[in-house]
Amino acid sequence: MPQRRAITGRSHEPRLRFAEELRSLRAAKGGSLRELADQLGWDASTFGKMESGRSLGSPEIVEALDQHYGTPGLLLALWELAVGDPTQFKEQYRRYMILEAEAISLWHYAVSAPPGLLQTAGYAREALGAGWLKGPELDQQVEARLGRRQLLEGDDPPPFRVILSEAVLRTTLHDRGAWQEQLDYLAEAAERPNITLQVLPFCTGLHGLMNTAVQFLRLLNGHTVAYTENDLRGELIEDIATVELLQRRYDAMRDLALSPAESRKFILRMLEETRCEPST
Repeated sequence: MPQRRAITGRSHEPRLRFAEELRSLRAAKGGSLRELADQLGWDASTFGKMESGRSLGSPEIVEALDQHYGTPGLLLALWELAVGDPTQFKEQYRRYMILEAEAISLWHYAVSAPPGLLQTAGYAREALGAGWLKGPELDQQVEARLGRRQLLEGDDPPPFRVILSEAVLRTTLHDRGAWQEQLDYLAEAAERPNITLQVLPFCTGLHGLMNTAVQFLRLLNGHTVAYTENDLRGELIEDIATVELLQRRYDAMRDLALSPAESRKFILRMLEETRCEPST
């Protein structure tokens, strides 16, 4: 049987389809990237990166393009699909990403880095770059990671509880400004009604998740799954007994953590310390 072909001939991969649509609309309307930039007020290179698939741009740019091309909501819908597309992430994360988008509540324990859902662009870039990513691949992964934040920033975001090991707040970036921005973002996130953020100080000593970064997702069907990871691999855990064991360890650790109010003060103290440190 011959292979079935798409009627439009357009890509089924959301990021590529978004870029194709941008190129098609500009070609139909006529005009260069520079002319588009002059008309909308953004840099021509930004539109070039979006049309080549190297960048998705921001929702503000996409809304302006929708208005410019007379396609109300079309480009924004394609952009949302591209941002939320789990194929932007490495294979071992894809099933987790699908479940994360469907979760009705989330819990996280961070061993040494802020959870991806709470990372700033500067933090994500330096962290992913430390893993040897560079060039367009680094740009794509940074953008994909930032796109995940939409899960917590929508009109009806799910409850999110995160416990940060003190090591997260002591492992700074080389870029002091980017590190201050990350701490400031964590302090701001701690005030959101759907986010409960706690810090686990070093002085609490040993506990059952010392070397395990773990996320729990409560799904619509009432089941809870866990995802554990290190720098080399991640594992999605759906076995009920294993998830229950990890949850008991998480609950025991939560009892040792600072209260949400004390945790936010802790982060603000760390932020103030970085501002008082002499420049090198």
